[in-house]
Amino acid sequence: MTADEIEQLFTRSNGEYVFARWGRPIVPVVFGVDDATVSVLKGAIEAVVTVAGHQMAETDAELGSNLMIFFIQDWAELTDTPNMDQLIPDLENTVARLQAANASQYRAFRFDDDNAIQACFAFVRMDDSLADLLAETIALSVVAQAIVLWSDTAFQDASPLANLPEGQTILKPEISGIITAAYDENMPVAARETSHALRLAARLGVPIGKAH
Repeated sequence: MTADEIEQLFTRSNGEYVFARWGRPIVPVVFGVDDATVSVLKGAIEAVVTVAGHQMAETDAELGSNLMIFFIQDWAELTDTPNMDQLIPDLENTVARLQAANASQYRAFRFDDDNAIQACFAFVRMDDSLADLLAETIALSVVAQAIVLWSDTAFQDASPLANLPEGQTILKPEISGIITAAYDENMPVAARETSHALRLAARLGVPIGKAH
């Protein structure tokens, strides 16, 4: 991976570079699945949080839970759920856009006064493309995309995950490395300058402008 490729992971479709990481311990809650799947999800959350060198907690003083993951069958469910408009801005238009795009995932983030991630509301529509995937794979994908604010186009063409020959699914080493570097205590919780990507590359030992 090159420094330019790292930069693209945080460059949004409008051309803006936007990065943020969590500024508080993560407190997850999961809706719409059985207890066994909840356990799998929490295991994935713990694994990714460990990669980041971040923390989890039992409760968030302001929100109770700050990482809410919802599993649904249809995007229309969101407009029928009480108070969902408090979690998702412009709910009806957002649902219409997700339906038109036949999307399988959506994330809405909130940020604190330092522009760090304060909360994430992640939604997974269990369509045919996800039906055959293991719960562990879905869980790891959801959490990997919630641990930092990636570009809205970051994983359109390539998953953040890799499959090992023995069948285990893991974070791709380069994605794991970026997450770890992003949570370095000397790195900012939020950034809007592309120089941030160069600092990530430096921590990964990536030669600037050359393939690694």
